[in-house]
Amino acid sequence: MPPEAAHRRGKAHRNRRWPNLSGKADSEGHGFIEGGTPGDGHPCPLSKLARMSDTPLLQTPLHALHLELGARMVPFAGYAMPVQYPAGLMAEHRQCRESAALFDVSHMGQLRLEGADAAAALETLVPVDVIGLAAGRQRYAFFTNEAGGLLDDLMIVKPQPADAAAGFGDLFLVVNAGCKAEDIAHLQAHIGGRCRVVPMPERALLALQGPMAVDALARLNPGVADLVFMSGGRFVLDGIDCFVTRSGYTGEDGFEISVPEAQAVQLARALLNEPEVKPAGLGARDTLRLEAGLCLYGHDIDTGTSPIEAGLQWAIQKVRRAGGARAGGYPGAAVIDRHLADGPPRKRVGLLGVERMPVREGTALFTPDGHPAGTVCSGTLGPSVNRCIAMAYVPAALAEPGTELHAEVRGKRVPMHVAPMPFHPHRYKR
Repeated sequence: MPPEAAHRRGKAHRNRRWPNLSGKADSEGHGFIEGGTPGDGHPCPLSKLARMSDTPLLQTPLHALHLELGARMVPFAGYAMPVQYPAGLMAEHRQCRESAALFDVSHMGQLRLEGADAAAALETLVPVDVIGLAAGRQRYAFFTNEAGGLLDDLMIVKPQPADAAAGFGDLFLVVNAGCKAEDIAHLQAHIGGRCRVVPMPERALLALQGPMAVDALARLNPGVADLVFMSGGRFVLDGIDCFVTRSGYTGEDGFEISVPEAQAVQLARALLNEPEVKPAGLGARDTLRLEAGLCLYGHDIDTGTSPIEAGLQWAIQKVRRAGGARAGGYPGAAVIDRHLADGPPRKRVGLLGVERMPVREGTALFTPDGHPAGTVCSGTLGPSVNRCIAMAYVPAALAEPGTELHAEVRGKRVPMHVAPMPFHPHRYKR
């Protein structure tokens, strides 16, 4: 979920206009930021939110704490969420890369599946190996539709027997905020007769991310240091019974912590009292995940995108592929198997800008001789890599690293090159 390349950030850099930092779409598919100047506490101008002005926003259990800390709140997935704090996006991004940052991700959906048939049932909806998931381990997955598109991506944990008995089920799932109602309905409709689908709205979710996250969290419980990437279990933190996984959405080492909502503020304050930890908002979370080459549902993946087009074939284990012991049996299996065998017609690629002109979601791409060549799905000026970076879908023939493409920005076509991802190295504890 090597040390970052250091770069200088002078006054000119702080005053440079920041690119689009679209976050997970809300229920209508709106992003949350159009642009702004981070780093100095100035507001980021918001767009596409006018239609939400009359929509009551939900609040996470940490809402009052965010206001106390001076957060700038924005509508996001139906919630009022902190996009940045007074230190600004740049400082929050650096905090995560260099030390530890605390994110409120309580808007995400948490639920558990109960019953001996839960794993086999879930495999009818996802193309990943759930039955073979070991106790105490976590796996990335995605729901698919009949066309092989992605309904949502999610995390699956198989708790240890004692943790399952303590209320985390035979499987513990975390789904995206904007899709959680649909995901729960999808599970209940298709496998609710084979296992119990139990939403867990009574729990908040915190993400502690960064190379020093383990130092801070281990002071509350030394046992968390024994976890490795994509493992988890129950731990008592500041006297609170929590479920902790060593995972995240930043490319850095870190943890996601499920905590009872009534005690979420207590735990957040305990973590923020640690010298390594400062709060961070959705803006930094977006720049971090983009540098890490991680997909954002509703932007980089959606119902019209197959996991193979998205470069997520690594998440489909051999046992679920054609010829495997439990091949197929999930929606869109024929399409996905065909893409695995023959290659998809288009691919998600990374792009590095030659110029320092950020490209934003929706930007059209062209070959050097002017032929259409796809569309940008996410883009920003990467604070750690100090380059204009983007992800895009291009025809498979144009997906080789080094391929030159031109992005049309404000009537000007600026050169970019297809580049391997991640843009910034992952630093997970394996």
